[in-house]
Amino acid sequence: MIAQGPDAVTSLDDAERILQEARRVLYVEAKGVERIAEHLGPHFVQSIELLVGCTGRVIVSGIGKSGIIGRKIAATLTSTGTPANFLHPVEGLHGDLGIVGPNDVAVLISNSGETSELAGLVDYFVRTGVPIIGLMGDRESPLAAVAAVTLDCSVNEEACPMDLAPTTSTTAALAMGDALAVVLLQQKGFKEADFALLHPGGSLGRKLTLCVEDVMISKGYPQLEGAASMRDCIVPLSEQRGTVPIVDTEQRLLGVVTAGDLTRLMEHREDFLDCSVTEVMTTAPKVAHASELASAALHRMETYGIMALPVVGDDAGLVGIVHLHDLMKAKML
Repeated sequence: MIAQGPDAVTSLDDAERILQEARRVLYVEAKGVERIAEHLGPHFVQSIELLVGCTGRVIVSGIGKSGIIGRKIAATLTSTGTPANFLHPVEGLHGDLGIVGPNDVAVLISNSGETSELAGLVDYFVRTGVPIIGLMGDRESPLAAVAAVTLDCSVNEEACPMDLAPTTSTTAALAMGDALAVVLLQQKGFKEADFALLHPGGSLGRKLTLCVEDVMISKGYPQLEGAASMRDCIVPLSEQRGTVPIVDTEQRLLGVVTAGDLTRLMEHREDFLDCSVTEVMTTAPKVAHASELASAALHRMETYGIMALPVVGDDAGLVGIVHLHDLMKAKML
């Protein structure tokens, strides 16, 4: 017995049957995506060329489940630098065609390629010269006949055991839309900074816009010159969360001493207070640069198990220090 209640799973055999069916669905859909990947060819390249050359908007449309997929494709395009709108094919014929411009490109999604609700919209695009990219399961369909480019999204079977409910076919269309959006952003040279401008809110926005200089300590942090002893280092270590940069007379970074260095030294040397900091310091420490993303500095800290990084300028001069605590306060974690 693994559950309670009138509708509960009552045996391990039942649980395994449920898992087997779930795996079957996932494998069928995965094979559907694999199939359309294997059939990619010149038509996909032509689609990308149309989209790169689009000086207007991408108008995405579909009905039913295809419409839901279309909304997601339009959203992905918009968030990756290609302005796109979803146009409901029925609402379009009742006034919403006003969003369509002469420099637009249409992406229409239809598994059969002969969806009646799309007919009026297709006729409008053809009459106004808006090129159509068709994501469809039948490349011999009426929609395929008028499309500028057709992308094969056909699948061998739906994951639905009755082969009726759109499942594998909608997954394939969604994956094709993602392929278009990702290749398109690469062709346009869309970068992280561009993504950040379109996603200023939330943790994603912070990670893509916050730089080290925004969170680093640039004044008042303790530092020692190479002539200092470990006796001089104890108080700065306690004041600065266990990391003290060591510099030369020209403020160039020589190394860092950490609380861990002090602990290890105390275990092996009775005269540890008289040791020079240059005997103890790490001479090639990991560093950060003021202009780099704070997320990059955080990744370095996590990779190497470091609590703080000295921040250096182009001449290796010390300009500050950034601590894990400061990144946590900035909600980078």
